[in-house]
Amino acid sequence: MITPQGAKHSGPARRGLALPESHRGSLAPVSAAPELPYEGVSYEEEPVNTGYLKAVPEAAPGQTTDVVGRPMPVFKKPPLLDSHGPARVIAVCNQKGGVGKTTSTINLGAALAEYGRKVLLVDFDPQGGASVGVGISPYDLDLSVYNLLVDRNVNIGQVVLKTDIPNLDLVPANIDLSAAEVQLVGEVARESILTRALRPALSDYDVILIDCQPSLGLLTVNALTAAQGVIIPLECEFLALRGVALLKDTIDKVEERLNPDLQIDGILPTMFDSRTLHSREVVNRVYEAFGDTLLQTVIGRTVKFPDATVAAKPITAFAPNHPGATAYRQLARELVSRGAVR
Repeated sequence: MITPQGAKHSGPARRGLALPESHRGSLAPVSAAPELPYEGVSYEEEPVNTGYLKAVPEAAPGQTTDVVGRPMPVFKKPPLLDSHGPARVIAVCNQKGGVGKTTSTINLGAALAEYGRKVLLVDFDPQGGASVGVGISPYDLDLSVYNLLVDRNVNIGQVVLKTDIPNLDLVPANIDLSAAEVQLVGEVARESILTRALRPALSDYDVILIDCQPSLGLLTVNALTAAQGVIIPLECEFLALRGVALLKDTIDKVEERLNPDLQIDGILPTMFDSRTLHSREVVNRVYEAFGDTLLQTVIGRTVKFPDATVAAKPITAFAPNHPGATAYRQLARELVSRGAVR
């Protein structure tokens, strides 16, 4: 676990999407992907089958589809980069809590770091979950993202911390960040403060992932204004589905009024349980509403994710051969193949 030097911090402590009445067909779970030796980025390709694919009838042997029936490609291992930067900023956002935002931010960042990308995680949640998840204690910080937002004399180089994962750095957060939303209300161009704070770091990283808090307040608007892309983790559960339309409206307003470069990179199904019709109905309803914005990678429900959080490690380091780690590596490859990450 990494503990920063110095004393403790000094800051102040529109519609619903109805499910179809019936859903024809089901996707039977198949056996999980076989374990592979963990060798960082030196291995070739992992199986795309993370436990939620099915064989395509009357197709070539081995051909599979994803959970909504689209042909499942093999996402190639991305080549190493000759140079780093400028970074593409991606906000991991959903106003509903408990849908896997922090888990996805940490593990996607770790998977991209395995593939040689330089990654900066920005913990933008006062709960400090992303900081804890990579081994940073939010109670022992000299500086955090709060200071970066409210103090013009603090630059991002003073706030960034190294993690135990090669190529993965962190801008930490703690409860102080909850005060920033009130303090920034009277600032000029308050929606763009994070954009200005991150600008000096763009040339040092290939991707910056912002772990947003579960709300649509000023902090989240700052994250969306700073980002070029948005990943929406969606728990495969009806109540989570209802909020996607509201979030899409917020993203559209930010794009129209503040950030014309903003786009949705993908909706990521999380906590998927292939044994239940409910999970499959939710994913199919999202596909009906948003089409190929729905990512083909699916993150299953497993106790290994909270176990990895307790161990303060990404699952790619805590249980590198687990299907959950395989899924996040596949997600990293899919985002590269979509052009969301270079």
